[in-house]
Amino acid sequence: MAATPALSVIIPFFNEAGNVHPVIDEVHEQLAGIAFEVICVNDQSSDATGTELAEAKERHPDTVFVFSHIQRRGKSAALFTGLKAARGEWVQLLDGDGQNDPGDTARLWKAIIEPGAPGRLGIIAGKRNSRNDSGFKWIQSRVANGVRRFVLQDDATDTGCGWKLVRTAAFRDLPYFASMHRFLPALIKRAGWDVREELVNDRRRLAGESKYGFLGRLGAGIFDLIGMFWLVRRGGSGIAAEWNDPRADKN
Repeated sequence: MAATPALSVIIPFFNEAGNVHPVIDEVHEQLAGIAFEVICVNDQSSDATGTELAEAKERHPDTVFVFSHIQRRGKSAALFTGLKAARGEWVQLLDGDGQNDPGDTARLWKAIIEPGAPGRLGIIAGKRNSRNDSGFKWIQSRVANGVRRFVLQDDATDTGCGWKLVRTAAFRDLPYFASMHRFLPALIKRAGWDVREELVNDRRRLAGESKYGFLGRLGAGIFDLIGMFWLVRRGGSGIAAEWNDPRADKN
C-alpha cells in the first residue's frame, strides 16, 4: 500500500459482532489495486465488536486503523471521528452490517475518479437498485425521501443508502450535528459542491439486527428536516478568489 492512500474507507460499528471480519475482508478483496486505508470507529459496542476489530487490525496492520469512542455518540459522530484520521483525497462511507457493496466502490472509482473526476464533484451518493427491506420499510423510505427532496432540493433520491463516496475536502467543509449523515447530499450542495447519484447494490445485513425503529426514526427525521430547512435557507460559507477553489468555476 502507498504511504499516503488515495481512498479512506470509514466504517462505523455499533454492536456488529459477526459482521466485522466479513466486511473488512471484503473491502480488502474488492479494493485491491487502489491505495486505500480502512478506518473503523467503534461507537461503544457492548458485544464482541471491539475484540473483532482488534483481530482485524492484527490481520491487516498496514491498512486497518481502529478508534473507540469512550461514550456512545451515534453514527454521525463516528463518521466525523473517522474523518479526522482520514488521509485520502476521497472517503468511502460504508455501514458495518455488510449491506453496502465495496464492489461498487471499485467500479465507480475506476469509472469516475481514476479518469479525473470534475473538480466541483463533492459526493457520489448511492441509490439502491433494489431494497432488501420489508414492504413497510420500502414505503416509509419512499415517502421520507420524497418529502426531504421536495423540501431541500438536494439532487438525491435515496439518502438512506449508507454507500457514499465523498471528496474529503468537501466533507471537511460541513457543520457537524447529530444525524447529519442523513443529509449529506444537501449539506454538500449547500457548501457549493456538486452532487452525483449512482446505482449501487443493497444486500441483506450479514448478522445481527437493525438498530433503527420506525417511531424513533420518524420523530428524529421530522425535527432534523426542520433544522436542515432552516440551515439550507441561510446559505453556505464564502469562497475566496485567491483559493484556486474548484467551486469558483461555474462551468
